[in-house]
Amino acid sequence: MKNRKLRNYLLSFIIALAVIGCVFIPIPYYIEQPGSTIDLKELITVNDKKDESSGSFSLTSVGIRQASVVTALKAKTSPFQELVSEKELFGGASGEEYDQIQKYYMASSQNAAIEQALKLANRPYTFAFKGVYVMSVLPNSSFSGKVAVGDTVTQVDGKKFESSQEFMDYVKGKNVGDEVTIDYLHQEESKKATGQLIELETDKKAGIGITLVDHTTIESEDEVEFHVDNIGGPSAGLMFTLEIYEQLTGNDLRKGKKIAGTGTMDNQGNVGRIGGIDKKVASASQEGMEIFFAPDDEITETEKAYDPNIQSNYQEAKKALKKLNSDMVIVPVKTLQDAIDYLEKME
Repeated sequence: MKNRKLRNYLLSFIIALAVIGCVFIPIPYYIEQPGSTIDLKELITVNDKKDESSGSFSLTSVGIRQASVVTALKAKTSPFQELVSEKELFGGASGEEYDQIQKYYMASSQNAAIEQALKLANRPYTFAFKGVYVMSVLPNSSFSGKVAVGDTVTQVDGKKFESSQEFMDYVKGKNVGDEVTIDYLHQEESKKATGQLIELETDKKAGIGITLVDHTTIESEDEVEFHVDNIGGPSAGLMFTLEIYEQLTGNDLRKGKKIAGTGTMDNQGNVGRIGGIDKKVASASQEGMEIFFAPDDEITETEKAYDPNIQSNYQEAKKALKKLNSDMVIVPVKTLQDAIDYLEKME
């Protein structure tokens, strides 16, 4: 009898531990879900002035949290939650590298938004090339362990450059095995590193062994400040641009309406595709937004071949809205001018 009770106690204890584990112990999967819808009046000031006009332009975000067994199972049945693997989320990068990449995308998004808003408002500005931003470092690079994702390389052998192309031309003009010294910024601290050039698989030329993009800033008489702690990625480009433009010009584009949206912004004013738009639509609807701008991207044949069921962001947004009891209007935009035209005609 005592042995049976002991077995029952042990079984109950094991079951309790299993239940606790399923609820609280994280697994290597993440849940993407509706995040925050944030009024950009709180995040952007132009020339030290805050936007006091009625209505709002808001960015929308995707929330990410690590899953447990229970929350993973729940996500499988929730219409606006998606379970993704660690590899799918981080793309093979470490958590720290992923954060640095997201910070770069956010900075690029801000620069593109400032440029397009200044251009649209006919305000003067210039670009300043700061160096090349490190997006990844090859394992066989001589600079692996010295230069990290998020660093900015400012000089090679004491030479400064005006573009990443000039930077690459200089390096590719040297021989594999040549030694070079680079100057770079690591967390705002100036550093130097020396190493040998390696042969790049892409073109068999000499290279440092990093993936790079231009690190630029915009210089203007108009001062635009962002207050965006803990927000990353490029998807707020369109909404940043609209908010900055309204503040620069004083034009009442919103006409008192609560307007949200998403989409990247390039240096030609094109609005680009983003991920997780269904979750952003759900977030905006929940916060009572009246209008939502969605990228009306064109699907390429390559994209169709990879995913025959792929839809444009606008189609995805409309599909998401059907699942919601919402009067929010989804507006397709291919360019910044599309959004401006809609707002100017809006009653």
